[in-house]
Amino acid sequence: MKIAYISSYPPRECGIATFNHNLLRAIGYDKNAVSEDSYVVAMNDAEHLDTYEYPAEVKYKIRQENQKDYIRAADYINTSLVDACIMEHEFGIYGGESGVYILPLIARLQKPLVTILHTILKDPSYMQLTIIREIAKYSSRIVVMSHRAVGFLTSIYGIPFNKIQLIEHGVPDLEAKADNPVKESLPFKGKKVLFTFGLISRNKGLETVIEALPAIVAKNPDVMYVVLGTTHPGVIRNSGEEYRDSLKKLARQLGVADNLTFVNKFVSEEQLFDYLTACDMYITPYLNEAQITSGTLSYAIGAGAAVISTPYWHAQELLADNRGRLFDFKDADALAGIVNELFEDQEKLKVLKSNAYEYGLHLRWPSTGEVFVDVLDEAIYKSLAEKDGSNKQIIDPDAMPSFSLAHIQRLTDDTGIVQHAKYGIPNLKEGYCVDDNARALILAILAYQQNKSKVALELLPVYLSYIQYMQCDDGNFRNFLSFTRDYLDEVGSEDSFGRTIWSLGYLINNAPNNSYREFARELFNKSVPHFKDLKHLRGIGNTMIGISSYLKAHPNDEHIKEQFNQLAEPLKAAYRSNKQGHWHWFEDKMTYDNAILPLALLCHYQCAKDQESLDIALESMEYLSQKTLIHGYLNPVGNDGWLYRDGGEMAIYDQQAIETMAMVLMYFKAYEITHDLTYIKQMYTCYQWFLGENSLKLPLFDHETKGCGDGLQPTGVNRNQGAESTIAYWISHLIVLKGLEFEYEYAQNNDLIAVKKEILTK
Repeated sequence: MKIAYISSYPPRECGIATFNHNLLRAIGYDKNAVSEDSYVVAMNDAEHLDTYEYPAEVKYKIRQENQKDYIRAADYINTSLVDACIMEHEFGIYGGESGVYILPLIARLQKPLVTILHTILKDPSYMQLTIIREIAKYSSRIVVMSHRAVGFLTSIYGIPFNKIQLIEHGVPDLEAKADNPVKESLPFKGKKVLFTFGLISRNKGLETVIEALPAIVAKNPDVMYVVLGTTHPGVIRNSGEEYRDSLKKLARQLGVADNLTFVNKFVSEEQLFDYLTACDMYITPYLNEAQITSGTLSYAIGAGAAVISTPYWHAQELLADNRGRLFDFKDADALAGIVNELFEDQEKLKVLKSNAYEYGLHLRWPSTGEVFVDVLDEAIYKSLAEKDGSNKQIIDPDAMPSFSLAHIQRLTDDTGIVQHAKYGIPNLKEGYCVDDNARALILAILAYQQNKSKVALELLPVYLSYIQYMQCDDGNFRNFLSFTRDYLDEVGSEDSFGRTIWSLGYLINNAPNNSYREFARELFNKSVPHFKDLKHLRGIGNTMIGISSYLKAHPNDEHIKEQFNQLAEPLKAAYRSNKQGHWHWFEDKMTYDNAILPLALLCHYQCAKDQESLDIALESMEYLSQKTLIHGYLNPVGNDGWLYRDGGEMAIYDQQAIETMAMVLMYFKAYEITHDLTYIKQMYTCYQWFLGENSLKLPLFDHETKGCGDGLQPTGVNRNQGAESTIAYWISHLIVLKGLEFEYEYAQNNDLIAVKKEILTK
């Protein structure tokens, strides 16, 4: 793999340049994966058009404000033998308003592009917003370095979650020297050292540290505050060393001039590491929260420094779990208190350093480089696949069975739909359940809507009547009924309650006539008092999906809106509580019907416009996708063991049809909200599980009976074809056909492919 890097580059004294240099080396560690012939397209700043003496890997230079250079650079890359491009993005390193000159370059690229965003603004200008969106459009993957950055991109910039990759800022792969020369230098020798480094400008808040020095020096007279770094070039151009001089003046006024040292130079990475490992505490006193990524902070953590910082965005994340200490913006008293406390309690200081060091181990550049290699491989593979399939439809209706309710009719009598079957024959001994009749009601509505099926219209009142028969006087629902129509329980599970509300809400919004709608609403309203008593997440989730349909028909029902919002809270709280590290899920294990949980929050966002619901839904959906679609086909969490946060492999079998139906519905809803065609692709991939695109390559759909096997087991398909699995198949089938309509509309609107409307009649 040969890579072209678009970025500033050393010897330019720029944090982005240093980052890109380190990334090139980190990716290049694996000589078997990455060619040594990878090269850099370097961005020259306006002040140094031709004065940098670049190393050999820089093959092309772009003058920042010369528009033609960007076009020529695209041509250079396209005619070279590179397999992919990496672009470092920071508004200030590219020409034009907010760096707009970079867009013609990336729009012309014929190579897959991975973009690393170093700045994501919470309140972007129109141009900044547009540029980031355009960059995302042309990029195979957008890499960010903090969780908050992911949230900003989805909520503010509207970038699909599944296009974003979180890779934390890399740090040097170095260890502290036993004989560190910095410790013997004048500012450090015999001193307790507080340390800050980086380009100096007013937004760095260095005056806060100086204002804290009198209180610190009073208890620790041998303290020295060392500031390493040159003044920012833009500051030098506009006001020279005014800011640095003002800091010196402040120190004199406060009587701590002897406790302040400026080291006015740009040091090598190894020298910087020596400074970080020599200091007692590292301080970042930035003045506001709007810093999404801080390379200096990452380096300090990587060096195992004890970090004290204001709570800007990146610091809040990186210093969590006792990896550092936070103080409020401009709060010199709080800073002094923390510094004095740590000098007094050396054990606390050691713990901070130890925690930082341990966390920094996984940030080291060799590990980070491996992750980037994987991202590049994926981008290259995706690009090749898109080229091969550029004129193909996502959904192939000719590969889908013809619609038939034959097995559904076979399982249904005048009471309702029977739970189980032996092969394709109804097993009357097992009786009925409200779960299956609720799902069957949804299927009947869908079938009548899409196919005007007379069979579906005849079956619909049977399932609705069963639900009414199972409703208790207090509005709750029983679940199980024997073949002789005897109740088998006093009250059903919360899951069955939720699925029933789902079906009633769906009917209220999609009823073929008013009598069905009014009847369903009567049952629905009677059940509302039980909403507040729901405790189990899937019961809550199913209920929320039903409420979302109800609110589409009755958008002004404030009482139900309030119930809806209240039900969303425990789902969101469960996610916040259980999300840890790389585990992005609502519970400490993934069990059954998993996609229902993100789906419920997608429905909540669609009705309530609750941004947190959307963020959690997309993040958890992406995590579920990573666990179940990693092989290119659906591999749902198996019921024979599940998947636990604390370790162990995911159970592969017994795979259930309702898992697949929930995934299809989830991706369909995600497309409705985001209009990201990727979700239609993922929806269709999940649907194909029924037709043989699964871990065993065996179809669960039975073309003879028109039913669906009850599950995928280690030895094959469970040939029994009960109501749950068959309904799950046919609901998925009809949803995919609705997705085909979306694909057609997308193609027409974007002039991508020619799809004939006739295929929609299948």
